[in-house]
Amino acid sequence: MSVLMTLRQCLGRRGMTACLGFFLLMSGASVVHAHPLPEPEGDVMLTVEGDISRTNGDGVARFDRAMLKALPQDTIVTHTPWTQGVSHFDGPLLGAIYDAVGARGDSLHVIALNDFAADVPLAEAKEYGVILAMQRDGEPMPVREYGPLFVLYPFDDHPELQTEEVRFRSVWQVARIVVE
Repeated sequence: MSVLMTLRQCLGRRGMTACLGFFLLMSGASVVHAHPLPEPEGDVMLTVEGDISRTNGDGVARFDRAMLKALPQDTIVTHTPWTQGVSHFDGPLLGAIYDAVGARGDSLHVIALNDFAADVPLAEAKEYGVILAMQRDGEPMPVREYGPLFVLYPFDDHPELQTEEVRFRSVWQVARIVVE
């Protein structure tokens, strides 16, 4: 059924309230993005800012450990250039964080505690299932061991990721993300 025919039916039978609902649906408006994020109850581990529509602060989205764990998670089992042997890394998908804050940009500017920064293309993060690792081998990652958050690619599953450019994007000790 065409949009024009649906519009005619809406106007003819249902009145203005139904039409408003129809136009909101067709415009892609989302109830999820209309509400702010909940306030973190624990220590803030990650702050996301930039081109986002869902916040819980003054233009920023702040996440504690529980909020990050509530997002869609994945496990990456891989070697890294920085750790010994194969490790199991667990954490939320970068794409899930992007979705949770109602982001609109196509790049994630990831900033570490020491202000080191790198840009992770959103398309690449989604294609490869890049995570923001919170745990290594079942344990939270302390700052001295790449934590508390670590941008992690599935290096062993995709040999094409074993480049200097991708290693540069694998920021550890992540504190903030700016959506651009």
